[in-house]
Amino acid sequence: MAGENVLVLNYDAEASTYDRTRGGDARAVSAAAAIGALLPRQVTLVADLACGTGIVTARVAAPRVIGIDLSHGMARLAAARLPGRVARGDVTAVPLADGSVDAVVMIWLLHLLDHAASARALAEAARVLRPGGTLLTTVDKDEAYYVTPSDVAELIVPVRARHVPPPSDAHDRVTGLATALDLSPAGRTTFPGDGQGHSPRGWAELILTRRIPWTKRADPGTLAALTGRLHALPGQDRPRADPVYRLVSFTKG
Repeated sequence: MAGENVLVLNYDAEASTYDRTRGGDARAVSAAAAIGALLPRQVTLVADLACGTGIVTARVAAPRVIGIDLSHGMARLAAARLPGRVARGDVTAVPLADGSVDAVVMIWLLHLLDHAASARALAEAARVLRPGGTLLTTVDKDEAYYVTPSDVAELIVPVRARHVPPPSDAHDRVTGLATALDLSPAGRTTFPGDGQGHSPRGWAELILTRRIPWTKRADPGTLAALTGRLHALPGQDRPRADPVYRLVSFTKG
């Protein structure tokens, strides 16, 4: 996954449970289908940066697909899915030659990096792409749960907005950085995180236990008031809409 040491340690620890707790095959199939919708047919070699367990990488429809991940635990699992096609490496210093690949894929990566590291990752993607090559990346990842209107989103969104710093994977920011790297916007699509919708009770637990990053910046009274309103909603155990992820593509000039 991402290139910060703390993240590597976390991903090493949770590698064995990552797929099961992140939507598994269903989410991976949806992600790969979205990639396929934006990937040009003439692409031969695809590099998946921060490939994780390789659950998406293995489903990318291209003649050659390689995965790169800094986490030893993740790379080990990815190698089982992609024998001989996985390397350990940092997304801010990709171990590939200039202009060596037809496409770069970055799924659920940029939001994990700070602004400086995400800019370096984009620059590295541009460097390893051949002229005319394609970059695909998810953007606005942490907005995915609030794309579809719901009673839960109506309660959470305004509180969350007061505690979330400008995201490193904001669409406009990524587009600006990409344009400066001679990467022109080429397409966009969305895909669902199948089976990942949370119920009001589930959201309340995530918020009270501060398992969502923005909750660590909120005071206990704010979180208690929000979870109280969540507990008052009907259908306490009915999952609301699945998250909707955004995928965009760029072409190297």
